[in-house]
Amino acid sequence: RRHLIKPPVEWKGNLRLDPLSAGHQSPVGHFRFVKAEEDFLQPQAMTSTRLKYLSLGVLVFQTTSLVLTMRYSRTLQADGPRYLASSAVVLAELLKILTCVCLVCKDHSYSVRALSSVLRQEILHKPVETLKLAIPSGIYTLQNNLLYVALSNLDAATYQVTYQLKILTTALFSVSMLGRRLGLYQWLSLIILMTGVALVQWPTDSPGSPEKQQQPITGSPFVGLVAVLVACCSSGFAGVYFEKILKETKQSVWVRNIQLGLFGLVFGLFGMLLYDGERVKEHGMLQGYNSITWTVVSLQALGGLVIAAVIKYADNILKGFATSLSIILSTLISYFWLQDFEPT
Repeated sequence: RRHLIKPPVEWKGNLRLDPLSAGHQSPVGHFRFVKAEEDFLQPQAMTSTRLKYLSLGVLVFQTTSLVLTMRYSRTLQADGPRYLASSAVVLAELLKILTCVCLVCKDHSYSVRALSSVLRQEILHKPVETLKLAIPSGIYTLQNNLLYVALSNLDAATYQVTYQLKILTTALFSVSMLGRRLGLYQWLSLIILMTGVALVQWPTDSPGSPEKQQQPITGSPFVGLVAVLVACCSSGFAGVYFEKILKETKQSVWVRNIQLGLFGLVFGLFGMLLYDGERVKEHGMLQGYNSITWTVVSLQALGGLVIAAVIKYADNILKGFATSLSIILSTLISYFWLQDFEPT
């Protein structure tokens, strides 16, 4: 005959040990944490919350700083040739790859042998999975070059608001590619977004007005608008395609960023040699570079890492709030500091 023993309640420090139940079939060794369970989970929840808001704060800083510094660098009157946007895209991809490699190495206890094994197994031994990133990588490279064109012809505030059309393109591609359904309020929000963008782009002064004649011409608003619209379409498709790939596989986000960056580096080099090959041969790849340019490159490389952290620790709704806050900050700084934006 088997005798079931019900052990008494025991305390170890602030930890209470209770049996699982009176009718449990095992007499010893099975206990559940009762009192200290909340004390154990509370630090983990606090850490997750801190990382969530930290990643969102960094996203606001990165987005605002990138737009303003990129606009400032493209409109700054400097001696000598201006830096090449295509070379900045290439260097940003290279910096992103190196950063992701360091993060993968950190995840494997800083072991170079383990890092080499992971990269060889995930990239070289899985060519199909690696080639899937060629499409979004090429589109992202095109998009990054278009953003330089846009900010060379539009003020930071107008660019920020117009670029939010990527929310519309992302929603449309999500419906068509991922089979998602949008509610009535979501479609209404997209209509309001389109209305806001149309109002921002609507001309407020006649061509011969004194206000229009006093404003310095820093580019073609039409060229900037076309560049933003193409970037919005490419951003929506590439973002949804990349999301679909991430959800279908279990590879690390950092490994996926390395794969994405490798193709981006190849496409970026090809574009630089195709469009700016003569200028690179004449003045070099780093022509016109200064501290502002290197800041732009660093912020652009940081963007991919921050988005990955936001997806991991927060969600897309909070990401939207962070982007909205970035628009407000960009508008205020563009008005008070850069003085290239006049609100109507």
